[in-house]
Amino acid sequence: MAVQKLYAGAKLREMRSRMALSQKAFAEKLGISLPYLNQMEHNHRPVSAGVVLRLAQEFGFDVTELTTGDTERLHSDLREALSDPVFTSGVPAQADLRLVASNAPAVARALLDLHRAYRQAHERLASLDEALGREDRHATPSPWEEVRDFFHYCDNYIDAVDRAAERFAREAEGQDLVAVAAQALARHGITLEIRDSALVRAYDPETRVLTIAARAPEATRRFQLLHQLALLTQDELLEAMLDLARFQTPEARGIAKIGLANYFAGAAHLPYTAFLTAAREMRHDLERLADHFQASIEQVAHRLSTLQRPGMKGIPFFFVRVDQAGTITKRHSATRLQFARFGGACPLWNVHQAFETPGRFLRQLAETPDGVRYLSLARDVTKSGGSFAAPVRRFAIGLGCEISHAAQVVYCDGLDLSGRFEPIGISCRICERPDCHQRSVPPLERRLVVDPDRRGVLPYQIAP
Repeated sequence: MAVQKLYAGAKLREMRSRMALSQKAFAEKLGISLPYLNQMEHNHRPVSAGVVLRLAQEFGFDVTELTTGDTERLHSDLREALSDPVFTSGVPAQADLRLVASNAPAVARALLDLHRAYRQAHERLASLDEALGREDRHATPSPWEEVRDFFHYCDNYIDAVDRAAERFAREAEGQDLVAVAAQALARHGITLEIRDSALVRAYDPETRVLTIAARAPEATRRFQLLHQLALLTQDELLEAMLDLARFQTPEARGIAKIGLANYFAGAAHLPYTAFLTAAREMRHDLERLADHFQASIEQVAHRLSTLQRPGMKGIPFFFVRVDQAGTITKRHSATRLQFARFGGACPLWNVHQAFETPGRFLRQLAETPDGVRYLSLARDVTKSGGSFAAPVRRFAIGLGCEISHAAQVVYCDGLDLSGRFEPIGISCRICERPDCHQRSVPPLERRLVVDPDRRGVLPYQIAP
């Protein structure tokens, strides 16, 4: 196998600058010529094994710093940022990107900061859309919205909680997870009862009895048990995370604690490493994964959207759940797709059609106004109340990824990726498509042209 050459010019220059040495003095200490050092510092030649040895002997330098992967990470981040359709000239050659990442890391980071600011501007526009939908446009975000944004800006991945849940799952490996959780609660003096109950989960701190509804589906019972386990055994960790978040109200902090306990439950039921491995092997087949982990399809789809652990990331998915009125009740995106922050989603999106075809997966090739293309999957999910008199809740879930990842997903099979992509948007207020037949309101930042003598799809025209 070929040995990868080590180019670390920026690190060498940084080290020499820290020690206030000239190139000549530095070259002498390394026992090499001045031109050779100059070539290494500009990545025209790789760092030789002899130079690495001299760095360790002469300066006590930790040579692992030369291979920390900063350049590779910068190169990867640059490639991802420059693939944004806003850069109309396309992605530069890989050799050019590596050259910038290794020779001019400060420039690379500045470019990444600029692109991040551009994406945040779109987020602010989405926030404006949300503010326009409120009755009181000057109101502060509600506790629910504050918590929703907390998880959104964490990429829906909470590392400390995820790893704690994975440790618990690893200790229970090969055993029944419900039995292990019950034993853990018993060690804290808590008795578990599975019986008929109007509440899915109820804990009485005086009697120290935890009741889980027997009529709830098995996956729900397991999830609720793990949720209570998190509240009772991981309280210190959850409180520390809440302290870092600095929520504005006690209500927001309370909602967030429920969210963190839910996160622990999902991560313990579907532990990160095992779930990521299975997802890749099964090509992200929701039904196979649900059967393998004895989970619901919604739980599996939601977990797929959280696989953002640094150094071990899964496919960046978006996940959304809508009710029958089209209102988004859960949303998260590890992709560039950002959902409407107020009201319903784009009516052209296949997630709305899922109610019309119960029990079936719908596939859609979709393109957003920024030119990004997605594979979108939708399906209805029904949540029974457990009795004839209990209400049945119906939702539709959507899961998708950018088309560059589609080949890793089983739902891509048989689709013509060179064919037509459905033009979808985020919200009419921030969608600039001028001729959408489903547009409900004009875009925020475009001028309208009204001609009483002409009528097309819309009663007005959107000025270019």
